[in-house]
Amino acid sequence: MSLRGGGKQAGCTGPTASRLLVAQQEAGGGPWPLIKGSLEQPVWRQVPSSSRSQPAPAPASLRCDAVTMSEVLRAETFVFLDLEATGLPSDEPEIVELALFAVHRSSLENPERDERGAPLLPRILDKLTLCISPRRPFTAKASELTGLSSEGLVQARKPSFDSAVVRTLQAFLSRQEGPICLVAHNGFDYDFPLLCMELQRLGAQLPQDTICLDTLPALRGLDRAHSHGTRSQGRKGYSLGALYHRYFQAEPRAAHSAEGDVHTLLMIFLHRAAELLTWADEQARSWVHVKPMYMPPDPQF
Repeated sequence: MSLRGGGKQAGCTGPTASRLLVAQQEAGGGPWPLIKGSLEQPVWRQVPSSSRSQPAPAPASLRCDAVTMSEVLRAETFVFLDLEATGLPSDEPEIVELALFAVHRSSLENPERDERGAPLLPRILDKLTLCISPRRPFTAKASELTGLSSEGLVQARKPSFDSAVVRTLQAFLSRQEGPICLVAHNGFDYDFPLLCMELQRLGAQLPQDTICLDTLPALRGLDRAHSHGTRSQGRKGYSLGALYHRYFQAEPRAAHSAEGDVHTLLMIFLHRAAELLTWADEQARSWVHVKPMYMPPDPQF
């Protein structure tokens, strides 16, 4: 199942785990693929599924790394993403909360500013936030930092990451002008492979023209270019909290929640929007190169 029909051709948990991984780095330490009838009018068609009685690797048409793209596409919509999950990559986590803010390129190229010159949140943006019951238990640290628990999510009758979540993502992404660029902080090491795993488990995939931007290496690379490798560059912190404090001399709001961290990520992006848009145009990676964090234990029937 591809998750977008329209568009031009072309921590213990999510941010918590990202912050821990960033700190470690700084310390040195059935499937329904989209069958297009035409580029302008894509057609959704169900494709018969092969037997799933064995937990075999997903066929090439379902894998997130199945296709290569010769050049970076120019994204028209940037979808800022953050995930909360049950643990670190070594825990084989599952998503328990996701948040997406979709912003058109024009709002990033010409952001509104307050009287002090600080960027304002775009007035026109789409938001999606979902809480999800995991099949696996939380680590104690993940539950403590996020304020989420299996018991609480079950009590609130939140289903697991299922086909309804896929359809919701599909509807959300289909409203955005493509190509789409997913943006996450430490995304290549956490958010992107974790989302890829959850989608692959359900036999779903993102549109093949989707590209990805990880703001962690992007901001490090930009600072390295500006500082010419001086020692002060290496002493800077690159967690979301550290970046927000450095740019806005304030603490981010609602840390350890997916929506709160997406808000923080978008404000950080806006602070250096011109540079990051250029970085995305030149160095964003295709989603098809993203591999799942781990192989799902069992197929989803």
